[in-house]
Amino acid sequence: MPVPATVDHHVAAYSLPHAYWMARAAELAYQDEAVIDEQARSWGFDEVRHHRTSFTPPFPLTDTQGFTAASDHMIVTAFRGTQPAEIRDWLSDAGTPPWPGPARTGYVHYGFAEALDAIFPPVRDTLAELRTEGQSVWFTGHSLGGALAMLAGARMYLEEPRLQADGVFTYGQPRTCDRLLAAAYNKGFADRMHRFVNNNDIVPQLPPEPAYTHVDKLRYIDSAGRLRESMTFTGGLLDRGKGLTADPFAPASDGVRDHFVTNYVTALEKNLV
Repeated sequence: MPVPATVDHHVAAYSLPHAYWMARAAELAYQDEAVIDEQARSWGFDEVRHHRTSFTPPFPLTDTQGFTAASDHMIVTAFRGTQPAEIRDWLSDAGTPPWPGPARTGYVHYGFAEALDAIFPPVRDTLAELRTEGQSVWFTGHSLGGALAMLAGARMYLEEPRLQADGVFTYGQPRTCDRLLAAAYNKGFADRMHRFVNNNDIVPQLPPEPAYTHVDKLRYIDSAGRLRESMTFTGGLLDRGKGLTADPFAPASDGVRDHFVTNYVTALEKNLV
């Protein structure tokens, strides 16, 4: 199928074109406000709000950023991620304490809880203000932004059900919560959570199991760039091995290279065409 020229504001469920545009929105979250405004309006969103707040966590992270773009039929909230080296450092810290999950359901990584708490009130208030016509609501994000999108979806579902998202798309999302919250989330977001992982992307492999786990549903981009709706454990191991040998001069770089948001966007675009 051809790459769609712009966002379909009437989409109601998962589709590959929709996944592509949610990846584009996650990528756009890294830009400055003027670029976000211009691009979002070119996609048909006539209202754009920016979310940015500073805080002081025990990690190399100083603020949380995102934007909400609204039209008469759709609202998209995209959370900004962070660089692979930064997120890898504090996700690898085994001494990081857990934090109670949304509505006291399970627990989440402390850094994610701090980052989301800093930005959740304005996001919630913006959705309450702008969702005047029953618009569909979508959360998206890459890297740390993916964790925030997933947790924002969980908080809306468990704490603000009238504002719950119609779908959540994440790209290179780290493990975010324990099994109790994951089970509650998977029940509430069956067929509405779409977690993309690009081959050897290092960030989805952190924080370590069994303390933290992933939510469903995995959509895996293999070493050849093909999107797989499912992948066996053995098949995944073999495919990740192929990815590691793609660059014989720098095999260890594959985990970082696969994490870049541009590579997610490019892979989805190739699968479209």
